Amino acid sequence: MDKIDRIMALLENGQHKEAIAEYNVVLKNGKPEEKFLLGEGLFQYGFLDEAKALVENLLAIYPEEGELLVLLAEILMEASEEEKAILVLERISEQDTHYGQALLLLADLYQMQGLYEVCESKLLRAKELLPNEIIIDFALGELYSERGEIRKAMEAYEKVLEETNEMAGINIHGRLAELLSSSGAFEESLVYYDKALEEKLEINIFFGYAFTALQAGYNRTAIEKFTELKELDPEYHSLYLYLAQAYEREEELESSLQAVQEGLKQDEFNKDLFYYGGKIAIKLGKITEAEQYLRESLVLDPGFAEAAHVLNQLFLQQERYEDVLELISELDVIEDEEPQFLWDAAVSCHKLEEYSLASDKYESAYTFFNHNEDFLNDYGYFLIEEGKKGRAAEIFKQLLNFDPTNDEYLDVLERLTDLDVNDK
Repeated sequence: MDKIDRIMALLENGQHKEAIAEYNVVLKNGKPEEKFLLGEGLFQYGFLDEAKALVENLLAIYPEEGELLVLLAEILMEASEEEKAILVLERISEQDTHYGQALLLLADLYQMQGLYEVCESKLLRAKELLPNEIIIDFALGELYSERGEIRKAMEAYEKVLEETNEMAGINIHGRLAELLSSSGAFEESLVYYDKALEEKLEINIFFGYAFTALQAGYNRTAIEKFTELKELDPEYHSLYLYLAQAYEREEELESSLQAVQEGLKQDEFNKDLFYYGGKIAIKLGKITEAEQYLRESLVLDPGFAEAAHVLNQLFLQQERYEDVLELISELDVIEDEEPQFLWDAAVSCHKLEEYSLASDKYESAYTFFNHNEDFLNDYGYFLIEEGKKGRAAEIFKQLLNFDPTNDEYLDVLERLTDLDVNDK
């Protein structure tokens, strides 16, 4: 069709005005075959309104033609008009040769809407009509995978593998590997990852292999695969944190910290890498470096409570109580939602002899930590210092619930109850 080829060539060359002028001629006076071919071409190029006009023009003449209805439905789907697409597809007769294709499109639409049972029924009906179409097995695999029906999904994907290793650009062995990994079958998953990578080297599959090995506890394999991935694509940011974790599990802390540093060169705004680097640096005794990493993570996210908790513990160990209070005041968190900060603040105020504030913080923290022996110990001795021996006695009675034979608790409680005190 010279006329259609010319319009497509004009579009490819960016001569849209000229192309639309010739399009209008076809729309008005073209033969049905020309309109259909042009409609398909325009749909592929993303000219949805123009393609739709051509198909609707043809449907006015051939209202029951399944091929036209399928093309119109695809155009509507691409235009995010799913409900209209469903209505169009439901017009196709079961006797139409395109009914199976209509069922597949309907299944896709219903799956998008979360109507999985309806989707499954359409796919199973399509399988009855077209038993040798592996695209239906693939669609069933995708559906069952999304629903978490692992064994059904595996059966469907295995049928696809009987004919091909790839469908719709997706590596089927890789898909099976991801499916098994997500279900916790890590060792079984690794077998499929091996097969997937033998067929085609794909970065995401490589990452999945390494991550699954880490989850399975094969730390050396994870290190090997993450390192290979790093060499293939050093900008694959996600790998560095997990590589650091794998090294830590093998107690290779210097290598773990090096992985963090390499990751930060690629992604200087990764708060999780800074946080993890801080924890590893503490284990290595590199306290100044650890503090720097943790502070950087909090610069990136002032509400990063986990990093603040670790940094606070560092300050408390160093008796830097003012730094604890300053850090808490700068955080974008609510103390009642992160009660550990109440406890940290109570201890710091106590050490700084800000007793009134310490009392308030301890009492607020008590709501959350009244079953925590370490907290009750801190609070109990603070109350004794404050002369609130009645309240202190209550706390030490609670402490005895943890260890009824604890000589220290028994001795303190005996001394408290022997005294005639009224304030608590």
